[in-house]
Amino acid sequence: MTMMKKGFALLLLCTPLYDAKLMDLLTSNQKKEVPKKEKKKIEAISGNALDFSRTSSGKPLTNDPVEYGVDVSFPIQHKIASMNYDSLPHNVDPEHNAVPRKLQDFVVQPLGNKNEFYDDFVQSCVDAFGKKGARCRSSEDGRVAMSLRQPQSMTNYTDIGFKKVRAPEEAFKLISEFWEANKEKGILESWGVANTYTNNWQSPTYMVSVENGGLRGGGNRLKQKIWDAARDTIQEWTNQELTQCSLYGIRVYTEDSILSTHVDRLPLVSSAIINVAQDVDEPWPIEVYGHDGKATNVTMEPGDMIMYESHSVLHGRPFPLKGRYYANIFIHFEPVGHTLRHKQNVAEDHGKDVHKKYKEAVSRGVGGHEVDQTHEDTGLPPYIIPGSPEEANWLARHPNAKRSKQRSFSTGSTGAHHAAQAGDLNGVKQAIKDDKDALKKADSNGWTALHESARAGHKDIVKYLHESGADVNARTNHGIGGTALYWAKRNLGEDHEVVSYLLSIGATDIGPDL
Repeated sequence: MTMMKKGFALLLLCTPLYDAKLMDLLTSNQKKEVPKKEKKKIEAISGNALDFSRTSSGKPLTNDPVEYGVDVSFPIQHKIASMNYDSLPHNVDPEHNAVPRKLQDFVVQPLGNKNEFYDDFVQSCVDAFGKKGARCRSSEDGRVAMSLRQPQSMTNYTDIGFKKVRAPEEAFKLISEFWEANKEKGILESWGVANTYTNNWQSPTYMVSVENGGLRGGGNRLKQKIWDAARDTIQEWTNQELTQCSLYGIRVYTEDSILSTHVDRLPLVSSAIINVAQDVDEPWPIEVYGHDGKATNVTMEPGDMIMYESHSVLHGRPFPLKGRYYANIFIHFEPVGHTLRHKQNVAEDHGKDVHKKYKEAVSRGVGGHEVDQTHEDTGLPPYIIPGSPEEANWLARHPNAKRSKQRSFSTGSTGAHHAAQAGDLNGVKQAIKDDKDALKKADSNGWTALHESARAGHKDIVKYLHESGADVNARTNHGIGGTALYWAKRNLGEDHEVVSYLLSIGATDIGPDL
């Protein structure tokens, strides 16, 4: 059995647990020699990519930065990396050598042959998933298509698109205390079949969920505190009022992990990565492409935070992790459709309650007092440019695009969503009594009340919603995300009563397609 296949066996056989392998990674104080793989190892430039120079091994040698754009370190907007090597005649002596036609669409390639690395990456996925291996290439088709379509279709709120700062002290204190108390209790993440956003079949990732009330200090209260602590910093950077969107927990990447360069699915727009902890032999930079199209490889230390416009800024870690582990938490927000000026210019509204006015406007399906930022006729979110390639894609996935009157903010959560998340069974019953459609209504992330209650661990609500007719196998993200059982396992573990109940009624465990 090859090492590639061994990695896949680990993924199949390990159930969500407080994994012994993860504990070994976290408690070892010794640098371990990396064993040679039986199969050709995926080689790549790694370390501080700000300082790359050409060497036979691809390792950093000098402090001279190398400038490059997309499709150089990894296929991003095309399915091959640039073959326009800087050593070719037309790049060495452009006055006397024309650019070959087949290379005219490619930027200069200063990092060597990255296609061999990429081909090995994809083939290892195909080999690992056997009969379903063809889905690896389909997954890549989707990633590349979105990486091309989405950035050109987005409204951006900052000049460059990313910024590295220290995390807000209060936020990092909360995260660090939770990590120290629970770092050995990560659950193996399930990425679904042939998901190529990470090489999870070879280098598994683990999740220490802040939502898990069974962990010391965990639960929705902690999650909300982290959101609240990070919001002001990101709002100040974007000058947009934001609503919380996504925050699951601390992801732990392991040796040789790769994160394919991508943009985040909407409505993840204004985001932050905080490095929580790491044990590495060399820096593992995140590669980000600013609004100028240039790549910057940013290294991080624990407590560093990178704010980035994740809907339009391409980002990834295409250079394999050299070390034991690297733990990050991801915090996502969505703009609600107006800038912070509405808080600063209350007096200009002639004494009217601006917040009330905005809320009423949203309930009518418009964007509050700054209506010019919201596409009232279609319900298109303010961060999607009308007429852009993403508009057609978004409208196809949101056939009832105009904002519901029940939506109190742009993520579309109803009273049933909030009550289900909070464990308020009576509140859920009342919300469904008031509106029977609330039973199956999804927010703009595709989450129903059943998903919320399953993820939060409220068995009584899950049971009530199922018995009331909710689809137990509905998937988030408008049919391409995870089922309730998937989210319950991911956040609560195999032994939780919600997982047991869902299994008893025949629920299926399906993870996100991408």
